[in-house]
Amino acid sequence: MTDMLHSDQSTHVAQPPFTASEQLATHLQQLAVDLIDLHLVAKQAHWNVVGLNFRDLHLQLDEVVDAAREFSDQVSERMRAIYVTPDGRATTVAAQSSLPDFPTGEVNTAQAVDLIAASLYAVSGTARRIHDDVDAEDPTTADILHAIIERIEQLAWMIDAENRIANSSLPRPIHR
Repeated sequence: MTDMLHSDQSTHVAQPPFTASEQLATHLQQLAVDLIDLHLVAKQAHWNVVGLNFRDLHLQLDEVVDAAREFSDQVSERMRAIYVTPDGRATTVAAQSSLPDFPTGEVNTAQAVDLIAASLYAVSGTARRIHDDVDAEDPTTADILHAIIERIEQLAWMIDAENRIANSSLPRPIHR
């Protein structure tokens, strides 16, 4: 009886028109890790935020969680499509994330706003830092980065606005 689970697969050869370089793989792994960590940080904040405007921030954090989960899956699936194996294990995320640490226990809404905005900007910073290299090698993957940057920066603006002081906070808006 032939064991189908252990059959010889050594004769399969795929001929994709594009596979990632080591640099592209490294860049996408960093973005995937940061997005996975963003999901975890936002959920931690969601569970532990307290104070003024609790409900609004609590609900906004779910938007961050949803976006981070969707984007981490999209990036990781793109990695697989170009023959890169993503590593989203907890130990890898903890070791490689570029996001700032989030505290344990209850966190005041104003502090949570600053911490989540910093995490969103860290993810955006990663996407922007790797963008030109990704675009030079694979414009299709760069299109994914465009969508991530647009949504993550929108979420950062909306959350950061909770703590801004009109015409006093930095960066100052440009008035036309």
